[in-house]
Amino acid sequence: MYPQEAPMRPPLLMSAEGQDQLYALADAAAPRQPLVARLLAEEADRSEVVDHVPAHVVALGSRVEFRDESTGETRQARLVLPGEADIAEGRISVLSLVGAGLIGLSEGQSIDWPTVDGRMRRLSVLSVG
Repeated sequence: MYPQEAPMRPPLLMSAEGQDQLYALADAAAPRQPLVARLLAEEADRSEVVDHVPAHVVALGSRVEFRDESTGETRQARLVLPGEADIAEGRISVLSLVGAGLIGLSEGQSIDWPTVDGRMRRLSVLSVG
């Protein structure tokens, strides 16, 4: 999608507890969802650990409004653990490709992230609440 640019991977923030949760989820999901598990672990690896995650940063439980720049579609969802996910209720799992891409991003940041079929898309965080 953006062949002349290196993929956009902005800095991330998360708590130590949040990082530990992501590592555990990635380990548990690796046999069933190897791509998402690897990407989630990579995001945890490259995140800056902070004592308190600011309100404008996407964390588990956050309500986030984001745009898929490839389609222009804007969505609102709450980022949740896999057992709490329900697309019809607007709850997306952190173990989904979209959820794994949004975790740790701040309002105004964008990330280049793969789709299930391997294409790249840019997800942009519009607001976090």
